Amino acid sequence: MLRLASSSQTRSMLLRNASVAFVQESVDFDEEKIIASSPKNFVYQATLGKYEANIKAFGYNDMPLLVADTVVTSQGEILRKASSVDIARNILMIQSGNVTSIITCMIYHSKYKKIIDISQTDYLFKAFDPEALDKYLESGEWRGKAGACMVEGFCKSYIKEVRGFESTAMGLSVEVLKTFMEKPYE
Repeated sequence: MLRLASSSQTRSMLLRNASVAFVQESVDFDEEKIIASSPKNFVYQATLGKYEANIKAFGYNDMPLLVADTVVTSQGEILRKASSVDIARNILMIQSGNVTSIITCMIYHSKYKKIIDISQTDYLFKAFDPEALDKYLESGEWRGKAGACMVEGFCKSYIKEVRGFESTAMGLSVEVLKTFMEKPYE
């Protein structure tokens, strides 16, 4: 059993689908104060901040701790979570017809090991259909998603090419995580 220090329902779904036993509880970390020179630096700082905040709140015991964060980048821009429909539209238009990289950093800390992994999945998207984009924006499904991007939802039908794991793009590199977990999780 591990502690998933994330409120993400997608991360909890990924763990359930991978048959990893966990409890889900976390404290918030303010990512807005992060100043980063690159997307990978940003996601690392965000994950480390979340890790430290959760260690401070819960301490460390025999239950392994898992913390993760995800950032989306396209055309040289870090695409954060959108705070409005207009911002979500602008972020998605940057990705439309372009390569979008989704980078996930995770920290897994158990009694025996501590790993930090940064994984990236790249998508080449076809241009988004304007009517479908409007419908997606109206649905509100983009809320709380880095880059307003849902590769398992709206963006899926626009994928021309993919390099990397879908789980990385969904917020947790389960394939990488499972290689580092002790028995009985392997």
